[in-house]
Amino acid sequence: MAVTILYREDLKEYDFGVGHSFRGDRFEVFPQFLKQNLTENGNYRVVEADPATDEDLRLICQQEYLDFTQGYYRAANLGLTYPGEFSRFQSQDNRPKDQPGKTEEAARLVVGQAKAACDLIQDGTTKKAVSIGGGFHHAKPNYGEGFCIYNDVAFSARYLQKKYKLDRILILDTDAHAGNGTAEYFYEDPTVLLIDIHQDPRTVYPGTGFADQTGSGDGKGFTINVPLPVYSGQESYERVFEEIVQPVAEEFRPQIIIRNGGSDPHVSDGLTSLGLQVRGFRMIGERVRELARLCDDKEIDLICSGYNKEVLPYAWLAMVCGVSGIDSPLQQPESIDKLEKIPSWLGVDRFSIDIQAVINDVKHYLKDYWQCFR
Repeated sequence: MAVTILYREDLKEYDFGVGHSFRGDRFEVFPQFLKQNLTENGNYRVVEADPATDEDLRLICQQEYLDFTQGYYRAANLGLTYPGEFSRFQSQDNRPKDQPGKTEEAARLVVGQAKAACDLIQDGTTKKAVSIGGGFHHAKPNYGEGFCIYNDVAFSARYLQKKYKLDRILILDTDAHAGNGTAEYFYEDPTVLLIDIHQDPRTVYPGTGFADQTGSGDGKGFTINVPLPVYSGQESYERVFEEIVQPVAEEFRPQIIIRNGGSDPHVSDGLTSLGLQVRGFRMIGERVRELARLCDDKEIDLICSGYNKEVLPYAWLAMVCGVSGIDSPLQQPESIDKLEKIPSWLGVDRFSIDIQAVINDVKHYLKDYWQCFR
């Protein structure tokens, strides 16, 4: 069965303006790259979704937040000011710069794609759905931050809980930054297992996601943070999948998997300091495809992040091919080969020691909740 890719050209409006780190051109670059390098027939099909409504968004936000966010970003797109206390609802990194797009409208489309992905999988139309533009994991119930306005990751899980009564949902966050917003939604919820693999929060935004942050109340043990040492590469990721992700997933027995994260763990990303190469993103996709066998191959993939625009389309395509099992003959250019050269003083043995210490910490904090860690 071909993988379903959710995409609309209007996604390019998710653009905070000239001079901002997050621009909407990624949503033009990748679809063009995809069409140039992979034929649609038999490999994938592109589906358009409708934007989320207020009713949809109230699953994850209060109306007051929706009203301000819609009004503010519409005014910004028109070059107008908007009354209200911006800092009450949004962080400064979400403040638009010159000539922003229709950011809030595009954010609704992202959530609409997540909703469509859930429906397409649950009604049997597809086994795997990839939302281009998804994965805004920093947004909280009533506060947007980290370039994220509405949290489509959290929406996906909440929607699956409400409409389809699922009670074993695995969220796997492989973005380089910890998904602090997603964690806040489900920190006390034992029906959602969040496994978050990210750069050491002492070295990068948002400064959360330590191994001892494991949930609370009924959700204790259902948040698993894996803070990777800086420049961790493919070997470290593979160890994490083998020693943490796979055994916990097998014990949890998810009914569906939601994975989010783009290309920002790449060694040359610019905003982060991890060490994956393009081939490492295919490896992540392949590992997720293997995990999905636990839940009849049902998996939603949300791809958005990445701040090296030369690497981004190659890494995203590698992820899509890994998740779907497509054998792509794509060869990356010499310019990316040069970007992927890690300094010689960063020895493999050092990282083997460092990542094992992290894995041991994670197991220590979670051994009372998971049989596989005892």
